[in-house]
Amino acid sequence: MNFRIGCAVWSYKGWVGDFYPSKSRSSEFLRLYSEVFSTVEGNTTFYAIPNQDTLKRWIAETPPSFKFCLKLPKLLTHQGLLQPSIAGALSFLEQMQTLGDRLGVIFAQLPPSYSPELLTDLTTFLEAWAHQAPLALEVRHPDWFKEPHNNKLTAILEKLGIGRVLLDSRPIYNAPDDAQLHSESRKPNLPVNFSVTAPFTLIRFISHPQQQFNQSYLKEWVSFCDRALRQGTQIYFFVHCPMEVRSPHNARYFHQLLQQHNVPIPPLPWDEIDNPTTQLRLF
Repeated sequence: MNFRIGCAVWSYKGWVGDFYPSKSRSSEFLRLYSEVFSTVEGNTTFYAIPNQDTLKRWIAETPPSFKFCLKLPKLLTHQGLLQPSIAGALSFLEQMQTLGDRLGVIFAQLPPSYSPELLTDLTTFLEAWAHQAPLALEVRHPDWFKEPHNNKLTAILEKLGIGRVLLDSRPIYNAPDDAQLHSESRKPNLPVNFSVTAPFTLIRFISHPQQQFNQSYLKEWVSFCDRALRQGTQIYFFVHCPMEVRSPHNARYFHQLLQQHNVPIPPLPWDEIDNPTTQLRLF
C-alpha cells in the first residue's frame, strides 16, 4: 500500500454524532477511526510518550495494515540544540517499536527558531538516526526555504534517506482574510516545498473549512501524488483543518479526487464497510 491518508488525531469528541456514531465512547475512537482511515499522524506523542500498555492497546484496537506516524516529543525537538537529544530520540524510537508493523514514518518537527545556522547540529542528529527507521523532517524557520539553505538541506536529506515533511498551509492564508481562522490554525505561513528526498514522503495539508478554498491546491496535490506514486514513492497524506470537525470530510474528498483522476491508490477502509450507515455517518 503506497498511499495512505488520514487526520492528525483520532480522539476528537466533536466527531461524535458526525464522523463517529452518536453516543460513541472515547475508548472506541481509535477502533472506529482505523475502520475508516489507514493512518494517523499521532500528534499525541509530541506532548507525552505513551507507555507500553498504551502501545499494546493501540495494536489491539487497529487492523494489521494500519500505520501510526508519530511525532518526536517536544522535549527532544524544542529545547535548543538537537545533538543532546540524540540518545532520547533513539530511546523514543526503541519504545515505539513495540508497535511493530503498525509503526509508520516518525517525524521531527523543528520550531521556527531553529535556523540554518544550526545545520551542523541538525546534520549530526540526522546522521545518528539514519538507517534506524524511516524519519521525516519538518523545518519552520523561513530561511530553510531560501537558497542556498534549501539546496543544502535537500542534499543532506537525500544522502541520508530522510524525508522532508511537505507542509501546505496556503488554503487558510490565501483565502479571504479571516484572522480567527489563522489564529486557530497555529500553522506557519511558509512556501510549499515539493522535494521528495526519500522513498517516502509525508504531506501535511492544512485545509480550509470551506471546500472551494482548497480546490486549486488539492488539484496540485492530485498531480503530485499521481507522479510520485508512479515513480514508486510511498505517500502519507494528512489532512488538518482549523475547524477539526471538517478534517475527515476534507480527507475523504481528496481521496475521491484522486480516484476520479485515476491515480493508482487503494480504496479507503471506509469504502469496504458493508453497511457504513450502521457504523459511521461520514458523508
